[in-house]
Amino acid sequence: MKINVAVVILNWNGKPFLEQFLPALVRHTALPGVALAVADNGSSDGSEAFVRQAFPQIRCIRLDRNYGFTGGYNRALQQIDANYYVLLNSDVEVTENWLPPLLALMDERPEVAVCAPKIRSFARPHCFEYAGAAGGFIDRYGYPFCRGRILHHIEEDTGQYDGAPVSVFWVSGACLLVRAALYHRLGGLDDRFFAHMEEIDFCWRVKQLGYEVVCCTQSVVYHVGGGTLPVETPFKLHLNYRNSLFMLYKNLPDRRRFRVLAMRLLLDGVSAALYALQGKWRFVAAVWKAHIAFWKHRKPLRDGRMPEHNKPVSGIYSGSILWDFYVRRTKTFRL
Repeated sequence: MKINVAVVILNWNGKPFLEQFLPALVRHTALPGVALAVADNGSSDGSEAFVRQAFPQIRCIRLDRNYGFTGGYNRALQQIDANYYVLLNSDVEVTENWLPPLLALMDERPEVAVCAPKIRSFARPHCFEYAGAAGGFIDRYGYPFCRGRILHHIEEDTGQYDGAPVSVFWVSGACLLVRAALYHRLGGLDDRFFAHMEEIDFCWRVKQLGYEVVCCTQSVVYHVGGGTLPVETPFKLHLNYRNSLFMLYKNLPDRRRFRVLAMRLLLDGVSAALYALQGKWRFVAAVWKAHIAFWKHRKPLRDGRMPEHNKPVSGIYSGSILWDFYVRRTKTFRL
């Protein structure tokens, strides 16, 4: 039977997070028409057995191996019939009344396809969390940033971004509510990304269809961050550099693609040179491998572009966030 909302956690060897955060999720999500599920990405730490024993009311979906964030969710959501999906990281602590404002927004505004709460740091609850904060944007060269977080500068949340829900360019996949029909219409997340930047690519494709992506600050969750893949690892760096190029090549209009990618490749080269000066040779290799992967995938990326990819979308900052941050010393962004 079709349910209204499926809150789905994709888990990979995250048993400690499930033990820590599932009780609050169950307690604060006991609403009519809402079902909980854990999709297990081939874990080997006893995660699935723990959920089945401790939370029999939560549906478990077993995947045979780790398909990454993208492939795992795509395979799991094909098995769930619902009006809405909530993609929720295992390292997120939800709060009381976190879901109703998001659902009310989607029910009242059919033009909104994706929405997300304000995301604070679990370790520093008074501050925004790096991944998502109060809604994200990208600059002209594809560098992502947020209201509440520019590059490595993270703001304290003093309510400066509270108010009516705001249309943004992207929201974090750590906690994201999406219309199920549209998710499947777009083919879900791009499997080639595996993890990182996939939600920005997805939101960009949503906006190309004429829908809005919104941050609703009336809802708040707390995110540990880096719970599945530790920060500052060569693999994560590789994914970020590669997927950023994938995203730009897929979604930029024809008239801007070459110019933007040329500048981005140059800036990536500068980054690699800086890593070399610091003796971080594994990071240099990660950037190099990301570029090789991009060139290998250019044809399938080009062939898979949406017909609407030449349509301009809102939320792309016309300036350079790197220039603003390092030269102009800008540490915040407001609409």
